[in-house]
Formats: sequence, structure tokens, C-alpha cells
Amino acid sequence: MQTVSAMLPMLTELAQGIAAQFGERCEVVIHDWSRPYDSTIVFIANGQVTGRKVGDPGTNLGLEVMRGTSEGGHRQNYVTRTKDGRLLRSTSIYLKDDEGQGIGALCINLDISELMAAEKALQGLIGLQELPPVRESFASNVSDLLDSLIQEAEDAVGCPPALMGREDRIRFIALLDRKGAFLIKKAGEKVCAYLGISKYTLYSDLEEAKGSDGDGA
Repeated sequence: MQTVSAMLPMLTELAQGIAAQFGERCEVVIHDWSRPYDSTIVFIANGQVTGRKVGDPGTNLGLEVMRGTSEGGHRQNYVTRTKDGRLLRSTSIYLKDDEGQGIGALCINLDISELMAAEKALQGLIGLQELPPVRESFASNVSDLLDSLIQEAEDAVGCPPALMGREDRIRFIALLDRKGAFLIKKAGEKVCAYLGISKYTLYSDLEEAKGSDGDGA
């Protein structure tokens, strides 16, 4: 079976070539999903773009592919934003083994903040007007990533835990499940503490949530 570690020398050369072509504002990352999700990054060039390094976790988009919520097709030319507000133009190429199972990803994040600040003549060249924003969390640890997913789910539900009824809570849990949050080690403990519920209640709600779409639509 193919593995990222077996392909790493070739992938590293490819990543280094891409980074050299586009310069220091272009981050190129290789993820190995056979590793714990809190340390999937096995190579990174120009990590200063998102502030990450080898041994840091993947993003929420990778979790969705692993969870099966996303189809796992390559995501090309989408726009994301870093914690400090810089705009990135990103592409995520998902790596698969001979059986078609996802094993990792090669991700390119180009910082276009300065280009976006340039005159309108450049905007036509960049072509961002028609690109919808994508919510992606470039966390340096899985705790921050889980915090981001929890906040995203709370925003979608529209109320804090203290005001959530049972239906709101189940929708909240369904959203986290669809985003792959429970693939993160000890995520259940953090979600229980956040919602103020027991593990038994969480597992019961999670079973019911698996029967919903998590969108409330």
C-alpha cells in the first residue's frame, strides 16, 4: 500500500520546487494522515506564511476529508484568511493510495495580501472577485483547531451553550461531527466541558446527531 512516507522524497522535491518558483510568500505543506492529527505536517516550506512548522496539525478541511464529509476531490484556487488577517490563495491536493483512500495532502498557500492592496489593475490579474471565501483554520495545535471548530458550530447554531435547548445541542454536535472534530484525540472531553454535559449524554446525542445533516436545513 502506498504511503506518504514512501513518497516523501519525491513530494519534498516537488514542494521545494513550487516554493522556489513563487518565493517566500508561498507556503507549501505536506501532510501525512497516518500520523496523529496533532502532528500531520511532515514537511513545510516558508512556514512563516501561516506560522506553522513540522509536527503541527492539519486544518479543518483535512478533517472533513478524513471524516468523509467532503468528497475528497482536490480544492483549487480558494481564498482563506490567517488569524492576523492576511489573505491567502490556496490549493489542496489530496493524496490517495492504490485503493483510493486518502493518505495525506500537498497544500499551497500563497500570501496575496500585498497584491490585494495594489491598484484595481492588479485585481483583474488576481481574479478574486468571483472566488467565494473558505473558512480554514491554520492552527499550530489541535486544541486551537478544536476551539475554532467549536466556535464555528456555535456561530451556526446562533446561541451559547447556556441558551441551547436539546435540539440546539444536537445540531451543535452534528455540526462538529460533520467537520471531523471527534477525530481529534480527547475532543469529547473538551466538548463535554464546553456544553456542561456528561460523556453519556454526549454519546447519546452524537448517535442521534448522526441521523441529522447538521445544517438544520
